[in-house]
Order: sequence, then structure tokens, then C-alpha cells
Amino acid sequence: MDTVDERLGDGLERVLCAHHARRLRRLGRSGVLTPRPDTDGYAAGPAVRDGNRIEVLIDGMRVLPAIAEAIRNARSSVHVAGWHITPDFRVLRDGDGDGSGDGGVTVRELLAEAAERVPVRVLLWAGPPLPVFEPTRARAKAARDALTGGTAVRCVLDARERTLHCHHEKLVIVDDAVAFVGGIDLTDVEGDRHDSERHPPHPGLGWHDAAMRIHGPLVADVAEHFRQRWVELTGDGLPRPVVPPPAGTSRAQLVRTVPERTYSFARAGEFSILDAYLRALHSARDLIYLENQFLWSPEVVEVLVDKLRHPPHDGFRVVLLLPRRPSNGADTTRGQLGRLLDADEEAGPDPQLLATTINSHDGERSGSVYVHAKVGIVDDRWLTIGSANLNEHSLFNDTEVNVVTTDAELARSTRLRLWSEHLQLPIADIDGDPAEVVDRCWRPVADEQARRESAGHRRTHRLSMLPGVSRRSERLAGPLRGLLVDG
Repeated sequence: MDTVDERLGDGLERVLCAHHARRLRRLGRSGVLTPRPDTDGYAAGPAVRDGNRIEVLIDGMRVLPAIAEAIRNARSSVHVAGWHITPDFRVLRDGDGDGSGDGGVTVRELLAEAAERVPVRVLLWAGPPLPVFEPTRARAKAARDALTGGTAVRCVLDARERTLHCHHEKLVIVDDAVAFVGGIDLTDVEGDRHDSERHPPHPGLGWHDAAMRIHGPLVADVAEHFRQRWVELTGDGLPRPVVPPPAGTSRAQLVRTVPERTYSFARAGEFSILDAYLRALHSARDLIYLENQFLWSPEVVEVLVDKLRHPPHDGFRVVLLLPRRPSNGADTTRGQLGRLLDADEEAGPDPQLLATTINSHDGERSGSVYVHAKVGIVDDRWLTIGSANLNEHSLFNDTEVNVVTTDAELARSTRLRLWSEHLQLPIADIDGDPAEVVDRCWRPVADEQARRESAGHRRTHRLSMLPGVSRRSERLAGPLRGLLVDG
């Protein structure tokens, strides 16, 4: 059965990849899938901007207060685009720094106060046509009504989604001068976004995420994306944003997924997130580090498989951080991981791949942490953060926004901060050759925790090997889903 399942999975993925290739070729976008020896990792088309100041904010306890501060200081406008908003979600909380207090400021209060001074515009997904998954259209309408009722906030629901897909980007733009691009929605649907780098155990689901705070010319591209969607949906004459002056030294690019025939401003669609990822992954020489909610995309997995079968050198490593139980597509992700494990074994006895997850742990108690971050780092020279998952939804069919930068110092410092958090070690202890750190720190800890868990013993560390990774190619659901809903 394993062999039959593997062959079926391979065949369906070939069909899906061929379908994607035909679709992009028909749209004049076939260059997205063309292997190339690029070393910069920027997508073809979107402007690459110099002079930006980019800060990477890790976990909700850093992201959410920064967003709230920017909105409270708004002088001309506040623009928000998200998958969903919970109006009574507390963006700021009183308490001990871990978000455990009962007081604080809700999204509605924050936006309503700002709307007394400046225009506040909110774009939300309208929800699926049938109530088959969250947020339902009833929940989306209730959120809109709660945000706008008795306030000057304007909120528009966008129902132009492709079948079984959504508007998934997470953006906040204030005064067209500062922008936040990342993975955090202002909601507690499916999990509490207020979590810290310590990820203390609590009754709910822990949440690991990341975002960028951006100043400088790139903010105009984030603002223009919001403006394009807003104008098309409302007909308002919102002016084009003025490009801000240089604010830092980072070179960066805004990349998007915009499915074709969704908006008139991108009639043939845009798939620059996939383009940027494939360019960077193809060019990897030393390290690929991915944090993501899903790993379904056969186009991405094919590059990883090829890299593992033909590693650039013995010190090449691929490190993955994924959720223990993704909200959907678990078998698809595990089947793809099975392919990667097989490719790693084919290359030789020394493993180059490590697939991990994290849990909340304080020495006595443990709990679940959902990996929702969408972070890609290649060779400490290329970094992307945004809303896009590594599946066909995000790379072909949902609206998504990421930022790509080749600021090597920022890429490296972000990796070290993330690794310090997950390994529970000071940066000084992991500030060395990445392959050596993977072999000395990541792998022994992950292996030990997996052994303890298998034996029924209590875990002693946050990091663990991803459980349930099977070499069976149980990945039929992903290709089938893609063929059924991807027109």
C-alpha cells in the first residue's frame, strides 16, 4: 500500500505542477517556475527599494503593542487589512507581561479612538460562501458591525475570494509612514495571539508568530497595495501614497499573491511570493531555515528534495519549524516531510534535514504552541516574513503580502534571535557556524525530547522533533484539493 500511495501521490503532484505551469503560462507568468541561478532572491517585477529601516518583531507580545502604539499616534490615517478581526480582542493587556491580565484595550476601542482624529479604514475577508470554516460570513458581518457601530471606523468586507480560498494578508499602515507586515491577525479565533518568547504554559493554545515594522520607501508599496484593494471595492478616490524618504539601510521588496481575475489592477494576477521563494531556495548554498504553518507546495518541496539529494557541500543544512498539529493538511505536510526524509537518506549517512516543532514548557508544566509564523531565511543573506504559507493556497490562490530583504545583518540577527528562543540558549552560545549549531544544539535536544515523549516521560525542553513524520507519502489530500478548487 505504501508504494501504491507513493506513486499516486507522485502522479497527482506532477499533474498539479503541470496544471500550475499551464495556468502561469496562460497568464504570461511562466518565468515564476523557471529554475534560475539568482543570488539575490528578489522577484521579477515589483520595485526593489533602498533606504528602509526594518525591525523584526517576534511573537505577539512584541508585535501587538507596537501596532497599538503606532495607531494611537496616528496623525493622518490608519489602514488595516486582515483575514479577520475580533472587535473585543485585547491588543493591549494589563498584567505581568505575559498577557495574563484581564484589563487592557480592545481592537474596537483602539480603532474607534483613532477614528475620532483620522480616517480609519479596515479591509476584512467576508468569510466563505458556505459556513464550512472560520470565520463564517455571519461572524465577519458581526465583526464589521461591531467595529463600525457608534464609531467613525469604516470597514469593508471583501467577498472576491476564489473558491475555498480567502484574503489572508495581515497589514497595518499608519500615516503612510510606518507599515506592519506579518502573520498576526487582530483576533483570538483559533488561538490567542498574545504570547511571548518564553511561551509560558497556560490553559489555551500558545502562539508563535512574527512581523516586520517598516519605515522608509517600502511603506509606499504596502500602502499602495491597500489603496488598490480599497478603491476597487469602494470606488473611493483614495490618493496614491507619497514615497517616504530613506529611513535606514535595508534593501527590500514587497511581494504578493493576487490571483488572476480577482481585481482589475492585477487582471493577470501576481505570484511574486512564489517567485522570490524559488529564486532564494534554488540559490541556497549553506542553510535553508523555514518557519511555517504548512509545507504543502510541491514546487517548494521539489527544490528542497533536489537540494537534499545534491547538497552544495557537507555542511549544508535544512531546518524546518512547523506546528505539531496544523489546523488542516496534516497528512499532506507529513507526506511531504516523508519525501524530504527519503531524499536526505539517499544523499548519505549524515543527515542534513531537521524537522522540528515547539511546545510551551517551564520545567514542570507543558502545553501546545501553534507555529503560525511565516519566516524564510537562506544563507543568512535572504529573509522573508509575511502572511504566506508554503501551500497552494498562499502561493496561488489567496491574497497574501510578504516582504523580502537581502539585508544580511538583519537576516542573520533574526535567525539568531529565533534560534535563541527555540533552543532556550543565549545568542552567544549559538553564534557560530549554522551547521555546527544544528548538529550540536538542535538535533540532540530534538532527538532527546522525541525519545522522552515516545517513552511516555515528561518533556524537559521546548523544542522537539516533529512527531508523526512518516515516510509514507500520505499527501494525496493536498494535490486532490488543489486540482478540485484551483481553476
